[in-house]
Amino acid sequence: MKILIARAKAEKEARKAQPCRVLEEPPENGLLVPELVEVAHRVYRARGCLLSGLSQLVRVIPVMRCELCNEVHIGYVGHEIRTCTGPNSWLRSATHVWRKGGVRDVFRFPKCFHLYDRVGKPRVGHDERFSVPRVPAIVELCIQAGLDLEKYPTKRRTKPVYCIEGRIADFESVAEENESERKCSFENVTPLIDSSSMLMEPVEKIQNLVENRISHMDQLSEDERNKLRDLSKLTLDSWFEMTSGAKKIMEKYVVNTCGYCPEVQVGPKGHKLRMCKASKHQSRNGLHAWQQATLDDIVDPNYVWHVEDLNGPALNNNLKRYYGKAPAVVELCVHAGAPVPDQYRSMMRLDVVSPERDEVDLVA
Repeated sequence: MKILIARAKAEKEARKAQPCRVLEEPPENGLLVPELVEVAHRVYRARGCLLSGLSQLVRVIPVMRCELCNEVHIGYVGHEIRTCTGPNSWLRSATHVWRKGGVRDVFRFPKCFHLYDRVGKPRVGHDERFSVPRVPAIVELCIQAGLDLEKYPTKRRTKPVYCIEGRIADFESVAEENESERKCSFENVTPLIDSSSMLMEPVEKIQNLVENRISHMDQLSEDERNKLRDLSKLTLDSWFEMTSGAKKIMEKYVVNTCGYCPEVQVGPKGHKLRMCKASKHQSRNGLHAWQQATLDDIVDPNYVWHVEDLNGPALNNNLKRYYGKAPAVVELCVHAGAPVPDQYRSMMRLDVVSPERDEVDLVA
């Protein structure tokens, strides 16, 4: 604490000695980080490819979700592990109530408010909650990092802003010049390969499966299994490309999350909406307690229990300490034929042989 107090005093004295200063480091000064513009385009396209691939995989690989909580399971039969936290779960001994799920249950993209000017007006007020659009946080991250979407305009600067006594001052006077310079700067960006076309090339047979309403792996021929395997590999590659690129962007562009609830806001500061309903929100007047976010806050991986055989019996609650977990995207692609990623092999506990139901008492 003494070091932090001394550092704060030194920064305060420096601001008094130089009340007007130019911010040098992007993106704090309002300018884009040049090397991250291409990364933002790749992350956005990888997200589209991921959604396109998953929308086809869930037609063949079964996805189950609980009606009363957010639990998801990959398999034909829901597991018997008692982890339900829904309403009146104590009456059901925390057992889940399963139904068929979809793409939105595999993983979630939390939404945040879109900022037109992330430096000049970094916060959304409580009275603006209905006028400012909400977009997925990872899309907003790409927009602030250099992605241009016609539906969500944003201000691009060509000159750094000034900080006068802690307040941001922008001395760019002619907006038309800014717009023309911005268009010229983005014309020089090299076009990226549209990986969505790469996803659609090897999956012609998968489209036929959807039309024929084939929903079981055993009904696929060998050629159709190969097509499905290629699709799962490309989908898993899109997942890793999206997460790795988003993690790289978050090293420069700040993302905040509430310490009490899952609310996320991409930008240097969190919004001022009084909408937090978590513990002790009355003492905070409903305001969020903002802190630095991680990758899992903007891309919820939704970890699920790993199943060795989709046609096998349901997972037993007494054997849950022998089961592993993995993100639902990885679990879905692995069952579709993709190789198991090395970074998730230990989490899925593939080297552990779970005992049978009648052998529970014999295992230490």
